[in-house]
Order: sequence, then C-alpha cells, then structure tokens
Amino acid sequence: QLQLVESGGGLVQPGGSLRLSCGAAGGYFDIYVIGWFRQAPGKEREGVSCIRSRGGTTNYADSVKGRFTISRDNAKNTVYLQMDSLKPEDTAVYYCAANRLYCSLSSNVYDSWGQGTLVTVSS
Repeated sequence: QLQLVESGGGLVQPGGSLRLSCGAAGGYFDIYVIGWFRQAPGKEREGVSCIRSRGGTTNYADSVKGRFTISRDNAKNTVYLQMDSLKPEDTAVYYCAANRLYCSLSSNVYDSWGQGTLVTVSS
C-alpha cells in the first residue's frame, strides 16, 4: 500500500486560491488512482475529485467543477489539487486516497489514506 501525505492547507480569504499536494511513497505510484476527499465539521466525508493512473481521466464533484483542478506528476510521486475561487463552504479537512482500479468519488473503493490537511476559507 502507498503511504500518502497531504500538504498545502491553510487559511485563505473567499475568492482566493490554494494548491494542495499529495505525496506518495511505498509503491509504484503511477499505477494508482488518486482521489481527493473532504470532511467539514459535523458532515460526512465527500468525494471532491479523482485522477486515473496515467492522468487521462478525471472526475469532479458538481460543487467544485470549474473551480478545482486535479493533476499529477508521476515523476514526483505527487498529485495536486488546485483550488480557485474558494468559498467558505469549501472549509474542511482535505484527504487524498489511493486505489488501483476506480476513479470514483466514493470513499469505499480507496484503501490507502493520508492524514489530511485543513483548509479554512474565511475573511
């Protein structure tokens, strides 16, 4: 299984941008699908985006389409989540996760998870 570490979270004003990174170790990174999830206080974890192993297919939740962009650099064992036009409702702990098969926004198919990074959108 991959070991995953998220970074890049922080405090940003509404309308601002952040780029999250998900670094991986312990496996052949380029064969894994990577997903981003988030969990706001008092809410269930929700899928945000995912990207297939070779980067050709991506998927986004409706709530972030047009504002977030997922990408990967297999040479650096890293997946990025560029978040633009941030809103207060984007405030959450963001997690990355890995699986070998499905680019899905359902957390059930992922078997490796990072510890999360907090994103706070507030003025």
